[in-house]
Amino acid sequence: MKKGLIFDMDGTLWDSSENVAASWTEKIRELDCGLPDITRKDIMNVMGLTMDRIADILFSSIPAEKRMEILDLCCENENLYLAKHGGILYPDLEKTFIRLKKDYHLYIVSNCQSGYIETFLEHYGFGKYFDDIECYGNNLMEKGENIALVVKRNKLDKAWYVGDIQGDHDSAVKAGIGFIHAAYGFGKIKQTVPELKKFGDLPQLMKKLSQDTDKQV
Repeated sequence: MKKGLIFDMDGTLWDSSENVAASWTEKIRELDCGLPDITRKDIMNVMGLTMDRIADILFSSIPAEKRMEILDLCCENENLYLAKHGGILYPDLEKTFIRLKKDYHLYIVSNCQSGYIETFLEHYGFGKYFDDIECYGNNLMEKGENIALVVKRNKLDKAWYVGDIQGDHDSAVKAGIGFIHAAYGFGKIKQTVPELKKFGDLPQLMKKLSQDTDKQV
């Protein structure tokens, strides 16, 4: 049985909100387009949304036809900024990847722009742990569709999505796979689901979930 763990990015693997806000503010000031500085709170409020929705929320004072143009420029600068500065990783990330990789294939699916996941993987040298990635910026598909795409593309027999907000849970349900709540992240989940207090607990939790799965087969 081929088993996969698919990860959300923000609030699950790292917190990049401070540096994302800094990079967007840098670009907005350069463009001199009349927008206020972007704060960490602004970024936190839109984490997990697709890029078009983020543009509508943060750039509502700008004509609709210009919003995505400004957003694209901000995202380009964001990737460059994060490639240099990184973000805040949650504890024991790489050590946990190494342990998980022995029994599971690892993937990342996010609602981010193209290049964001790659920047994360390249900055920290994590690319060797992941078999595949997908994001909204590549194909304009929402998270549930991209989770399902990764499951199908990699021929997974069993998979779980690890995320921190309600939208992550709903996307996993839409894709027809299990969900694990990164409770240390940015959001809460209405449903009762397997829960991680810290990222390093994931191998032990997966051992239990896999045993339960094996009993059902």
